[in-house]
Amino acid sequence: QVQLVESGGALVQPGGSLRLSCAASGFTFSNYAMSWVRQAPGKGLEWVSAINRGGTLTDYADSVKGRFTISKDNAKNTLYLQMASLKPEDTALYYCAAKATGSSNNYYYTGNSKGRYDYWGQGTQVTVSS
Repeated sequence: QVQLVESGGALVQPGGSLRLSCAASGFTFSNYAMSWVRQAPGKGLEWVSAINRGGTLTDYADSVKGRFTISKDNAKNTLYLQMASLKPEDTALYYCAAKATGSSNNYYYTGNSKGRYDYWGQGTQVTVSS
């Protein structure tokens, strides 16, 4: 059974930091590129960050560039998102998502369409408020 289980979400003050984790099971994690996608209250899905299957290539939405860092530990089957300098507009439900890469080591997906991912987690809530 495939599972992506996010954790680490919390209520944090503006300027604070959080680290989200996404534990993967039921599939070969090292063969998949991974992404973080978020959904703010009343808004659509927004792609946040992506990483290739080997963890060597990363990409970020302009809204989080310089503040968030994505990483992937294939030995632990875990994806991370280190978030710093958090802003109220970062408040959202954060999802991790997996995308098969075929034979490419350098591929990652930067879309926000849930149907384009192979696997999708249940989300963890991040609230940034004073």
